[in-house]
Amino acid sequence: MPASLDGIRVLDLTRVLAGPSCTQILGDLGAEVIKIERPGAGDDSRRFGPPYLKDGNGHDTGESTYFLSCNRNKRSVTIDVAKPEGQELIRRLLAHCDVLVENFKVGDLSRYGLGYPQLREIHPRLVYCSITGFGQTGPYAGRGGYDFLAQGMGGMMSLTGEPEGRPVRVGIGNADLLTGAYATIGILAALRHRDVTGRGQHIDMALLDCQLAWMSYEAVKFMVTGEEPQRVGNGHPNIMPYNVFEAADGFLILAIGNDGQFLRFCRFAGVPELAEDERFGTNAARVRHRDILFPIIAEIIGRHPRRHWLEGLEPLQVPAGPVNSLAEAFGDPQAQARGMAVTVAHPLSPAPLPLVANPVRLSESPPEYRRAPPTLGQHTDEVLTEILEMLPAELAQLRHKGII
Repeated sequence: MPASLDGIRVLDLTRVLAGPSCTQILGDLGAEVIKIERPGAGDDSRRFGPPYLKDGNGHDTGESTYFLSCNRNKRSVTIDVAKPEGQELIRRLLAHCDVLVENFKVGDLSRYGLGYPQLREIHPRLVYCSITGFGQTGPYAGRGGYDFLAQGMGGMMSLTGEPEGRPVRVGIGNADLLTGAYATIGILAALRHRDVTGRGQHIDMALLDCQLAWMSYEAVKFMVTGEEPQRVGNGHPNIMPYNVFEAADGFLILAIGNDGQFLRFCRFAGVPELAEDERFGTNAARVRHRDILFPIIAEIIGRHPRRHWLEGLEPLQVPAGPVNSLAEAFGDPQAQARGMAVTVAHPLSPAPLPLVANPVRLSESPPEYRRAPPTLGQHTDEVLTEILEMLPAELAQLRHKGII
């Protein structure tokens, strides 16, 4: 059975996280992804370690776990795009590709004759996706883009952290990953548009734009009221109790979303009078009196271990869950039942390489894990021979010049 994007070929000129996460999704869905890397250096993130993948003797292979997280289902080809011969190879490859994804600084690829305005006449069906920190336009267009800056400038950090503490970034590359996801959506939409019109287009993705869009209901609340939302730690500005509490043996989450759930919680906890107190009887009242209610609930939760609360509240349909470590999260029966960890064979690893599964569930064309994250230049000769029909002598000459 063909994969969803079977027959789509992607030329991937991205590095680090936002772009590679996008092209990995496309690869998971069946696209052929050719990752272009600098000879000798490769994607910067190959060196984002330790930790690194270990070989059979327990030695570092130089392949960082960061790189491994977002580069499966790709073939690595080393080409120096700063040299005219390398630029010509890219143009020749593009004649056989449907999509180009790049995250160079604004204008850099145009200097090499590889900008969208220079390619669209030659390749009118090409879907060309640019991922930058601030987009192709605006006063910040020329700046470099970093996830940390986008989280700060986009408002995320103003909401993350304890009320009296310092702003805190999300613990993973939030802006990078969501930009990669949005870029994937844009590419799929552009391919569908091309199916109808026969024309490709340019997709302009910015980390800051995507982070602002990710502010969602908090952004709209600010726009409507003019009031800046404040950090509430693990709490929720509009729902109570909706927070992390410490049980006798660890942390758990209560996510009580309505008055009926609060009543059932109070009865199970042996404090039905709390639900009858006019200060706590409705969600609006609980939000107004959160500073009084929180320590009361915290003291109650602390009387028993997590298992008491989690097993007791589940049949009552009161939302509660553990705060898991990654070992607990991937060891959870639900995560295991959903197959959220997969393995692929890697040429440098004696054991199958574990990776996080793609969460998209398609009944007819599910994601596939065909290739491990490639070693640097692993497929250079293979791809140039297969697609451009280059002869061994031509490859040897290009390699001698440092083009590949």
